[in-house]
Amino acid sequence: MSIETISPLFGRLSLDWIPYQEPILVGTFAAVAIGGFAVLVLMTYYGLWGSFWRDWVTSVDHKKIGIMYMVLGFIMMVRGFADALMMRAQQALAAGGAEGYLPQHHFDQVFTAHGVIMIFFVAMAFVTGIMNFVMPTQIGARDVAFPFLNNFSFWMTVAGALLVNISLFVGEFARVGWLAFPPLSGASFSTGPGMDYYLWSLQIAGVGTTLSGINLIATIIKMRAPGMKMMDMPVFTWTALATNVLIVAAFPVLTATLALLTLDRYFGMHFFTNDFGGNPMMYINLIWIWGHPEVYILIIPIFGVISEVVATFSGKPLFGYKTMVWATACIMVLSFIVWLHHFFTMGSGANVNTFFGITTMIIAVPTGVKIFNWLFTLYKGRVRLELPMYWTIGFLVTFTIGGMTGVLLAVPPVDFQLHNTLFLVAHFHNVIIGGVVFGVYAAVTYWWPKAFGFKLNDT
Repeated sequence: MSIETISPLFGRLSLDWIPYQEPILVGTFAAVAIGGFAVLVLMTYYGLWGSFWRDWVTSVDHKKIGIMYMVLGFIMMVRGFADALMMRAQQALAAGGAEGYLPQHHFDQVFTAHGVIMIFFVAMAFVTGIMNFVMPTQIGARDVAFPFLNNFSFWMTVAGALLVNISLFVGEFARVGWLAFPPLSGASFSTGPGMDYYLWSLQIAGVGTTLSGINLIATIIKMRAPGMKMMDMPVFTWTALATNVLIVAAFPVLTATLALLTLDRYFGMHFFTNDFGGNPMMYINLIWIWGHPEVYILIIPIFGVISEVVATFSGKPLFGYKTMVWATACIMVLSFIVWLHHFFTMGSGANVNTFFGITTMIIAVPTGVKIFNWLFTLYKGRVRLELPMYWTIGFLVTFTIGGMTGVLLAVPPVDFQLHNTLFLVAHFHNVIIGGVVFGVYAAVTYWWPKAFGFKLNDT
């Protein structure tokens, strides 16, 4: 059976990539195969299969599932960081008009894979792992509300991550950017199997994330220790609640949007085409209605982490607990009414752009409240500069820079000049790396050593 015969399942495959990618493909496959075989041999030699299956694969312990989310995040971070190195190397070698070492279509795949992996399978895995590990303990629950569902949600995420990487061995990854805007992601322009793997991997992982969000909301609402009222919850638990409300509200939009794009590709429908009443801009609206809350899904749990770390290593109660809770709630609501600032240049008109510009500036207010509360907590405190606190200081500096550049981009005339420039790339990476990654490292160095019996000076 030829690949063309089964192409309706995978999309219409173009073989133009083979002369360029075959050596890279064979080398990558060989490295993965050798590494995988080595792991299998070692686990067999040391007799680890039974305990691995019982204690990890089938575990419903929220802490072990949290650890597995974190391990997945670190593995995929190495994978996504390799893409980043390849992109920067290509840009360096192509300076001055040179061709570099990557063909255009291969660079596009690396670019797409980097964004997809880092957002969906690194940042999401990290924050979900931290919430799983910490939140039930903070509210006095023995486990989450639905332990088996928690395990199932994790393996759905793993399945999505595996599909992303498997696509590399069947020919190519998608060449559409991390949000797959049409018409480039349609059947006419993305003829290879990579786009189909993109759709299925994100659908599967997205369903797992939605189920996890439902589970964690139920845990916080129904399984708090007797006598623990909502305003008695730690700030991190509050941020976990807001995050999972956003997940349950936003991820079904992603599921529906990708389902419509799948129907366009597989059945010739026209939701996101210029033919027969379709409109590509509808996709842009829908994907960013999910996409902007997604940014806050990633950063809101980190706000809780920073609140815990700052209070602990300042030797003081957190300044303004109630204002932190209300600021979190405001950010949660406002994150749903700012999505159009991602495409000010679409031609919506001055009135629409003004509305979304103002709402984007307003969302900086509760975020600023948090920054000042952390600074006031540090003020006149007995600050101990230990490792979690170093990550927190890095967060405060870098995230603030990223946030201020975001406010600048909220001004439509400025955005007209800066869209599709490295200013925007820098803004996003300051927020995600300085915010999410630094915050995750602060959490890991703060909570996990104590959980595994290591002693920190603050215990």
